[in-house]
This record gives sequence, structure tokens and C-alpha cells, in this order.
Amino acid sequence: MVRIGTAGWEIGADVRARFPAAGSRLERYAARFPCVEINSSFYRPHRPSTYARWAASVPETFRFALKVPRTITHERRLVGAEDALDAFLAETSALGDRRGVLLVQLPPSLAFDADVVAAFLEAVRARYAAPLACEPRNATWFDGNADALLARYDVARVGADPAVAAHAAEPGGWDGFAYRRLHGSPRTYYSEYDDAALRAVAARLRASRCPSWCIFDNTASGAATANALDLASLVR
Repeated sequence: MVRIGTAGWEIGADVRARFPAAGSRLERYAARFPCVEINSSFYRPHRPSTYARWAASVPETFRFALKVPRTITHERRLVGAEDALDAFLAETSALGDRRGVLLVQLPPSLAFDADVVAAFLEAVRARYAAPLACEPRNATWFDGNADALLARYDVARVGADPAVAAHAAEPGGWDGFAYRRLHGSPRTYYSEYDDAALRAVAARLRASRCPSWCIFDNTASGAATANALDLASLVR
């Protein structure tokens, strides 16, 4: 299965006609896409009632990816974060089975440390058994050692564009699940992807032998939604 969506559920004026006219913005978004990435969870907690409302707004087959709070990834840098992890999982459990993926995006300054990563993943897996994706952004994560450790815990390494290292563009880690994040290139968060770029991504998604997600994060200029709609058409 391939799931294509965006970071957040904005519907710009340029694509409004491609969505139903009635319903909340999330309901209209979920009529066209099977998934979405919640980035606001990185910055602040949400009430369980908010997550429950979001879950009730989407079809049963729809799934949310949730960005793990920066308290865990950027402030504590994966160390001693069990209490924050427990709080996050308790809040997001209100999504029920629509909670699809936890996304761990790491700061560019966080180098790979096998002991730290293993201890963190042990803590996560003791609490959460569903899909987990990790987006490292330091070059020390791409020599093969990190992928082997991530695979041990069934964690998919994100394939990201722009890529911070030679192997960063393609998904790695556990091969039972793949997660791509397209941030916009050459201008991160702004640039739209042209037809040739989208066709190349579509070919990779069609060739995937495992469940795959592809999230467009080039939202600053409003390009993400149109890119995601066009990619979904190409994959179909």
C-alpha cells in the first residue's frame, strides 16, 4: 500500500476545486488523501479530546503520522525522555487505530551514538509496537551502522529530499516499511516539484515491496497539496 499526503491539511485556493466543498478542512482533506502528518505535535501537546475529534473526522482507513515532541528529540536528545514519551503516547492514544506512524525527526547536530539510540528505541518499543520512522539529519547516521540498529527495532529510516548525505535520499533501516519526506528542493519548504521529479518518485513508490508513505513538507509556499495530488494520480 502507498499512502501519499502532506504535512498538515491545508487546502490552498489553487487546489480548492479538487476537494469537496462541504465539511471541515480535515474532512475535505481526508476525502482525497489517506494520510496526513501532524507536525504541530512537535511544538506543543494537544488535548486527547482534540485527537479524538480529528479521528472522528476521517474515514476508518485514514491514518495519522505524528511528529514526536522536540522535548524528546531536541531538548533531551533521546536521553531520559521516558516521562515525555509516556505523556505523548497517552495524549495521542485518543486517535485509536488511526494513529499510524510516529515520526522521530532528529536535530542536525545529533550524531549517531549506538548506545543512546538503542536505549531510546528500547524505551519506545516497550510502549509502542506500531510503525516508527526516524529522520536523522547528521552525516554520521549514513555509514550503514545506524541502519542496522534501526532495522533491529523495526524502525524505518526516512528517505528525505533534500538529502544531507549520499544515502539519505532513499529510505533505509527496516525494510518492512518505508517513509519519504519531500521538503522541497532546491529551496527547502518552498520549492515545488516538477513533473519529472514527481514521475521519478512515483516510479520508486510503485516499485516498493513494502507499505510506503510519502509526505510533502514543502508547505511554506503552498506547493505541497498540489504536488501530493499530482503524485497520487501518477501512482494510480
